[in-house]
Amino acid sequence: MINRFIYGIDQLNKSVGHAFAWCIIILTFGTSYEVFVRYILNDPTSWAFDLSYIMYGALFIMAGAYTLSRNGHVRGDVIYRLWPERVQAGLDLVLYFLFFFPGVVALVIAGWGYGTDALRLLEVSVNSPIGVPIWPLKMLIPVAGVLLTLQGIAEVLRCVLCLKTGKWPQRLHDVEEMETALMHQREDERKLQAQSARGAAQ
Repeated sequence: MINRFIYGIDQLNKSVGHAFAWCIIILTFGTSYEVFVRYILNDPTSWAFDLSYIMYGALFIMAGAYTLSRNGHVRGDVIYRLWPERVQAGLDLVLYFLFFFPGVVALVIAGWGYGTDALRLLEVSVNSPIGVPIWPLKMLIPVAGVLLTLQGIAEVLRCVLCLKTGKWPQRLHDVEEMETALMHQREDERKLQAQSARGAAQ
């Protein structure tokens, strides 16, 4: 039951993270178009700057919960990784309540006021003459805070399960760092070589 709840939140944030990953494609095409018309046609756009920070801002803030679900945030784990998993879980549990939840609850509360003010005014950018709307970006702030809060609850439950069992529960897996993928590939190659050597010896 707890595992299903954890994986449900993981799946929600996976879907959100994957959806907002498309912002990088829009950002790439928008920036490439701006470079072309600015330097080749000498006719710069009036919206490219706003598009770049809106797309990057949306990608950055909405990927936070997804990254947390994959344990992908930067961590100074030089000592942490040497500890038993129960000790890691205990420390994480304390730190979630001391620092994480106060921060994300503040993000939701402050972000709600910030976003609703922008929505009420239908706020537009002051950086361009065409008035690119920026209120949707500001409305994402409390949404990101809620998703981070949900993922934080899932991480606390992971800590509780680890304290009980002595092992971290499995995480959903969909993307690997190149370094990790290469490491797994090398391990697979070693296993195949070992199996071949055993087969030849027999």
